Amino acid sequence: MPVQVSSDVIVRLLVEAASAHPEECCGILLGDGQAITSVVPAANVHPEPERHFEIDPQVLVDAHRTARQGGPGVLGYYHSHPNGRTEPSPDDRKKAARDGAIWAIIAAGRITLWRSGDADFEALPYEAAPR
Repeated sequence: MPVQVSSDVIVRLLVEAASAHPEECCGILLGDGQAITSVVPAANVHPEPERHFEIDPQVLVDAHRTARQGGPGVLGYYHSHPNGRTEPSPDDRKKAARDGAIWAIIAAGRITLWRSGDADFEALPYEAAPR
């Protein structure tokens, strides 16, 4: 079953990646079950933001706190690849928690979704959902 991604989220991710270029944008995917309904952009606090990303830790804490208080769940994370590659990088593979989170990668005007699992990343099909 494909992941449902709000059409507003798709547009926002593409705009955010284009605006951050040549640096990587990053943030948090929010929703319920297999539906991504919103995002929380975060500052990329990595010392080399043109090649790597690190989500501002306070944004992560706030998103998880909001979810615990009844807000949308934290489904995963997103970031862009200014180099145009739409698959997880070796660095992504190394740093992934292998916790089943969804990762969205934005590159070259496209978005791909991946699930971090025990063995590696698995490509996830998705479809645009109404707002």
